[in-house]
Amino acid sequence: MGRGKVVLQRIENKTSRQVTFSKRRNGLLKKAYELSILCDAEVAVVLFSHAGRLSQFSSSNMLKTLERYQRYIYASQDAAVPPSDEIQNNYQEYVKLKARVEVLQRSQRNLLGEDLAPLGTTELDQLESQVDKTLKQIRSRKTQVLLDELCDLKRKEQMLQDANMSLKRKLDEIEVGATPPQLPWQGDCGGGGVLSDGPTQPEHFFQALECDPSLPPAFHPMHMDQQPMPPPGSCYRPAWMA
Repeated sequence: MGRGKVVLQRIENKTSRQVTFSKRRNGLLKKAYELSILCDAEVAVVLFSHAGRLSQFSSSNMLKTLERYQRYIYASQDAAVPPSDEIQNNYQEYVKLKARVEVLQRSQRNLLGEDLAPLGTTELDQLESQVDKTLKQIRSRKTQVLLDELCDLKRKEQMLQDANMSLKRKLDEIEVGATPPQLPWQGDCGGGGVLSDGPTQPEHFFQALECDPSLPPAFHPMHMDQQPMPPPGSCYRPAWMA
């Protein structure tokens, strides 16, 4: 049969309670010893029985372990809880920063034209002066930005013009190099393109021929069968081919 589950509650029987304490104490001290050996840990165990008897175990010097424990506990408390003077200073700094933030937020709303009802004449004059000063600064900055952009555009335009002139010069050089040399006799022919070695004739040199209707025509029709044919093998042409 398996061991029953132990109920964790105070043992009412004094004898049983003493026996259980002795067994559990020895087991706890044994486990502390094993832990110190296996894990190379500094272990200290302090037990007081119901009757006030002390039982303890320490892997090293008990006093040194307790002093180390106290230093650690005090250092942790000092780091976790700041002194009262520091707390007071931090709170005052927080109050000052909060008031400053509220003033800045209210001033921002006033610049936007909001919450103007509580302001008096003097405060409104100061606000107007501040707005005018701000507008002047904004316009001055805007003008400076526009001038800078204009200078950049002019510089880019000059660079493009220089590049265009350079390309034009290179193109002219290429065209000059590609044109063949003109020979002496290849001059301008007056648009006609026809060359003549002789002198130019006057316009009245070429005259239209007029036909005289009284003269007989020089052509006489003749039938091919009326002309004598040359014998075969002859080199003479017939008269009608003359």
